Amino acid sequence: MADTLIRRMSTADVGFDLALTTLLDWESASNPTVAETVAKVLAKVRAEGDAALLEFTRQFDGWEPESAAALEIPRSRIQAALDNIDVDVREALETAAERIRAYHQHQCQESWSYREADGTLLGQQITALERVGLYVPGGKATYPSSVLMNAIPAKVAGVDELIMVSPTPKGFVNEMVLAAAAIAGVDRVLTIGGAQAVAALAHGTESIPKVDKIVGPGNIYVATAKRQVFGSVGLDMIAGPSEILVICDGKTDPDWIAMDLFSQAEHDEDAQSILLSPDAAFLDKVEASIARLLPESERAEIIRQSLSARGALILVDDMDEAISLSNRIAPEHLELSVDNAEQLLPNIRHAGAIFLGRYTPEALGDYCAGPNHVLPTSGTARFSSPLGVYDFQKRSSLIGCSAAGASELAKVASILARGESLTAHARSAEYRLLGGENE
Repeated sequence: MADTLIRRMSTADVGFDLALTTLLDWESASNPTVAETVAKVLAKVRAEGDAALLEFTRQFDGWEPESAAALEIPRSRIQAALDNIDVDVREALETAAERIRAYHQHQCQESWSYREADGTLLGQQITALERVGLYVPGGKATYPSSVLMNAIPAKVAGVDELIMVSPTPKGFVNEMVLAAAAIAGVDRVLTIGGAQAVAALAHGTESIPKVDKIVGPGNIYVATAKRQVFGSVGLDMIAGPSEILVICDGKTDPDWIAMDLFSQAEHDEDAQSILLSPDAAFLDKVEASIARLLPESERAEIIRQSLSARGALILVDDMDEAISLSNRIAPEHLELSVDNAEQLLPNIRHAGAIFLGRYTPEALGDYCAGPNHVLPTSGTARFSSPLGVYDFQKRSSLIGCSAAGASELAKVASILARGESLTAHARSAEYRLLGGENE
């Protein structure tokens, strides 16, 4: 039975490189039909504003808002959700929020400048984005952790206004999501979702102002809408399926490793869970644990499909080869379930988040460790980073020339500008030459 649950591979296999490439491949492009539908929704919201939002809410969410004002949840209702949730849930949300806030405060950047000998000032000014939109999946799905992970860094960065959008199918409002919004300091909560919510945030309507950036996860319609509005508004990232790569020396309890693989596989059928180990006997034990623990998992069928389609237990020659493979994969989540895990860090080049040691399951990072759980997927950790305070700040260059400094720089600029046949540039600089004909 076990051999049908997850594939076994070895770097010594003939054709391993091609097999691994095939395993890692995931087509992120949207379905053309979805893209066409989304384009129509975006165009309608842009043209008709609130009226289109009301129409799409009736059509897709199945409830009848009386007016655009009815789409917004009052602040008193948001606070009531926090006041009325179970005490242990509130304490967990607040503890997670405190840890996330403390971690992200370390990411804050400050403006800086310096003066050259002639008095010229050069530097960089850091400013927060004015307004950000946060998309949160709605209905019976519960993602308060995503609210905290997206909203808190924005507030730490100094964002003036954070507008959260979340669909409420049949009028269902998720209390934990509202409570998390209250804790994170979300300014406005609107009961809209799908491509229409992205359109409203990107372009603005009569009641919803245009935002500077949109963050947060969503389904294929939301992801496709984010792609189509990019350029008129900033984005966090277009995320693919969740991933975990575990490197284990064979000394961790195999049940622990099996459950760590499950923790990502249970997200959806496209999620990817991979284990690398130089110990073939340990891989056998993990495979046995998978077979034994799977039937008792609440999301067993999703896990089964995920492991079967995209999971793997891979035998490597040694830990050096495991690290090399990890850098090739560039995983979203990397668990180093080994002794002295920190010693491996200098060799890790590409990973969204790195979990050190046997007592650090990825699940802790998803909820309450502190670092952000919004991470690059599908190999994009080669060039991307986790969501953070820096995603809600922008940088402006500062250049302030003294008369003497301008005169010296003008000589250089003039030569370079004339070399590019941009004479207006050259003359603009030359006007600042001290002792020149324009002085």
